[in-house]
Amino acid sequence: MYKIGICDDGKNVCSFLEKMILHYSEKKNIKLQTKTWHTGEELCDYLSEKHPLDILFLDIALFEMTGIQVGDFIRNSLEDRAMQIIYISGKSSYAQELFKTQPMDFLVKPISQKDIDAALDLAIKILGNNTDKFIFQNGREFYYIPFGNILYFSSEGRKIKVFTKSGEQEFYGKLSDILRKLPSSFLIIHKSYAVNQEYITRYTSERVELIDGTMLAISKAHRKQVREQILSRI
Repeated sequence: MYKIGICDDGKNVCSFLEKMILHYSEKKNIKLQTKTWHTGEELCDYLSEKHPLDILFLDIALFEMTGIQVGDFIRNSLEDRAMQIIYISGKSSYAQELFKTQPMDFLVKPISQKDIDAALDLAIKILGNNTDKFIFQNGREFYYIPFGNILYFSSEGRKIKVFTKSGEQEFYGKLSDILRKLPSSFLIIHKSYAVNQEYITRYTSERVELIDGTMLAISKAHRKQVREQILSRI
């Protein structure tokens, strides 16, 4: 079962979104549990009490605490990178402001059932990828790391380094072989780097910055593709 939050200052909007989410649940035969809030403050209080959400539909133009501020609270104060945030708004001009809060999607009102279905399909796919594990061998030992815990892969000669939130591991292999096993959340930015987009906090045409402050170069050959993939998610 997936826990889904809806935060919008319009009660009718919340009710409408709940109905569409319920319709999706019945059509896909996926168990979904919804909860609604009408202010960012109420939502943040709920999350602060260690109540997890898998997916959050979050209005940007809330009364006092904005949706962007709520997103920043989730990502930086709670250090929650797993929650799939889907911003909703009556405007379409927030892309740059939203990037640092790493939203999964951005829906412009009025929102259709088709919009909800596509967003939930992607969110559930990503959540599934986060529980899948990357398996590798180092000597006689086998290691299993959830893809959701991996920041990026780095290739140096015949050695591959996998960087996680808690450290790094090293093993022999080819990055080209690993790329075929990676979920869609990973982005190839260089012949030597594959980055988990969930942990990118800043992007320029030449580099990306990750949550731990790591700066990685984007090769000229990958810049167009990287830009298109990143902008497609915001």
